[in-house]
Amino acid sequence: MKTNLRKFRFLQGELTQQQLADMVMISRQTIVSIEGGDYAPSVKLALLLAEKLGTTVEELFILEEKDHV
Repeated sequence: MKTNLRKFRFLQGELTQQQLADMVMISRQTIVSIEGGDYAPSVKLALLLAEKLGTTVEELFILEEKDHV
């Protein structure tokens, strides 16, 4: 799964990973893992991230061909 989380953090005033993590009450390391593609967020977390970043889940997370297995 591809993520545009970093892009949207910067579009929202260059939010740091820690600032975004605080907004959705998770650890900065979780943001690092999501941005690195090492962790797929729950539906609830994906919705919260999209809401805080003023976008949609579909804009934040894109399924790749390898995800359709």
